[in-house]
This record gives sequence, C-alpha cells and structure tokens, in this order.
Amino acid sequence: MGGDRAGGRRVTEERYDFPLPDEQDELAGLPRLGPHELHLRRERVFIALAGFFLGTLAMLNILGISRFLDLSFRIGSLEIPMPLAVGVLPYPVTFLCTDLLSEFYGRRRTSFVVTVGLALNVWVVFILWLGGALPGFADEARDGVFFQVRALAFGAVTASMVAYLAAQYVDVQLYHYWMRLTRGKHLWLRNNGSTLVSQLVDAIAVTLVTHFLSHALPIDAERALWPQLLTFIAASYTFKLVAALLDTGPFYVAVHFLRRYLRLDTGRSIRAQ
Repeated sequence: MGGDRAGGRRVTEERYDFPLPDEQDELAGLPRLGPHELHLRRERVFIALAGFFLGTLAMLNILGISRFLDLSFRIGSLEIPMPLAVGVLPYPVTFLCTDLLSEFYGRRRTSFVVTVGLALNVWVVFILWLGGALPGFADEARDGVFFQVRALAFGAVTASMVAYLAAQYVDVQLYHYWMRLTRGKHLWLRNNGSTLVSQLVDAIAVTLVTHFLSHALPIDAERALWPQLLTFIAASYTFKLVAALLDTGPFYVAVHFLRRYLRLDTGRSIRAQ
C-alpha cells in the first residue's frame, strides 16, 4: 500500500480511519505541529462535528411531525405540492456532518457516531415514555402539551430510527466507495453521490413508516393513498436534494480549512497508490 513519510513514520491510508496525534501531512507554508496541539485540534473538531450531528438529530426528532409546512409553489399554471414536516428542515445538516467526519476521521469512527445517534434515539423515546408513565398532578390533562408532543414524537422517532439506520449507513458506505473509486479525487462526487442516494432512502423510509406505523401524516381519507404518499416522498426528497446541492460550496470550504487546520491532506495516500 502506498504512503508518505511524516515525522519519521510511514503514513498510510489506514490513518484516515483513525488519525493519530503524531501523524500529519506536510502542507506548503504551514509549520509542523506538536503531538499535543495536533491531538487537541483533531479532538475539538471531532467533538464539534459529532455534537452538532447528535444535537441536530435530537432536535429534529422532538420537532418531528409536530407541524407540517405547506411550501407548495407554482410554475406557470402548474402547482407543485410541497408538504414538509418541520423536522425535515435541519436533517440535511446531519449528512454534511457525517461527510466531514468521513473525510477526516474515516469510516469506522463515523459509523460509531451514527451508532451513538441510534442510541440517542432510544434515549429520547425512553425519557418520553418515562415522563408519561410517572404520576403527575391529579388535575393534569392527558391531552396537554407534553402528551401531544409525546404521541407525535413516538411516531417521528420510530420512523426516524428506521430511516436513520438505512440512510446514514448508506451515506457512510457510499462516501468511502466513491473515495476509493476516484482514488481520492473529485470531492464533489463523494459528497453529493453519497448524500443524494442516502437522502432518497431516508425520504422513502421515513414517509412509509410514519404513515403505516404511526398514522401521523395528514392524509385525506377521501383521496387515493399512494399518490399522497408519493407526494410526501417527492417533496421530502426534493427539499433534501436542493439542500445537498447547496451544501457543496460550504463542504468544499470546510474541507479546505480543515485540511490545513488538522494537517490532513485527505485522499493523498489513495491517489499515491
């Protein structure tokens, strides 16, 4: 396997699956960093990306299907329906986080963060269940705000867990597939190629599970079911598709900055093979 010399150690592709504090690339115009500073930088970035990913995940599961937005628009005389659950709004950010984690911390560490996200979903469900199971005041209304949020969140979290497992793992695996296939080149392809496919998996899974398991979608009983479900899937995926394309610029900027900040010229060892 090809590699580079850095600090007297042979640096190979494996280090991108868990970069060690004494392994760094030589980048023009930048001094080498000591192991302590390098370790601090990499752990700070990892915690920030993982924290933003997990915090966003918890937020969107609580908001979930608590409200549906009508973002329908017209193109000439054609009306394009665009019903979206409010929980969909922050979801594309989670894929940006996992793509950055994949780029700098590798498949295994990113998959671990995704697994922690699954555990976080379970934790949210447990607290919602416990909060409803414990006794409240005698005059408490069972249709109060908490119980409404609880009922909606149960459906949203269940759907999210199924879609999450499928979509996030697909995203991580495809990201590294495209990275190997292009030998570390074409950053835009691994960013968009992984996200666009995984977002389609997510849109289909979350719509079908939300409807058939929790019956929480605003479905008109007097109209045919599947055209309505396909509308929800298409609206969700269109939103995520546009968001994924728009995040290409920020992704490039973040990768350029983090390569220099973390002293990791990602993809170079793959290109050298």
